[in-house]
Parts: sequence; structure tokens; C-alpha cells
Amino acid sequence: MSQDIQQVIHEQVSTHPVVLYMKGTPQFPQCGFSGNAVRILQALGVKDFFSVNVLQEAEIRQGIKDYANWPTIPQLYINGEFVGGSDIMAEMYQSGELKQLLGN
Repeated sequence: MSQDIQQVIHEQVSTHPVVLYMKGTPQFPQCGFSGNAVRILQALGVKDFFSVNVLQEAEIRQGIKDYANWPTIPQLYINGEFVGGSDIMAEMYQSGELKQLLGN
């Protein structure tokens, strides 16, 4: 995997407060897990978040898995830190931990 892709991913997660790597777009998620991740962020009042459609960029799709050492998508980053995928987001949403992390 190219160092360039790792640099692109690093820049994305470090220059945007909330980044979601997902299948599809926030308006048109292409899988249920990505749709669930978007709904959780919206329920927490996160209107503007940076999203990356991994279906359009094969290098990013593999690169993000290597970057986080996490095998699935979606992947959420807050303030440059990897948070987790859809299931972890759901657990953190229910416990209030995700809202706290977002600083709402």
C-alpha cells in the first residue's frame, strides 16, 4: 500500500474535526452500517462532518483499514482519533460517551 494514501488519510483525519469513512454518501448510504453511522451523528446534532465514500476510491477503501488496523467500514474519527465502527458508535451513543466525545 502506498505511503501517499496513508498521508492523504492522515491529512483528512487531522484537518477535520469529524470524519466518517463510509460506503456511499451521507445523503445516500450504500450499506446499513454506514446509514446507521450517519443517523447517529445526525441524532447528536453533527450537521457538518467530512465523509469519504470508500466505494469511489479503492485505494482509500483498503488504506483506511490499514491505517486504523480495523477491518470494516464505516470508520469514525473525532479530532484525529479513531473511534470505531457502526456497532461501537451505537454503544457509545446509547451510553452518552459519543456525545461527550463530540463535545455537544
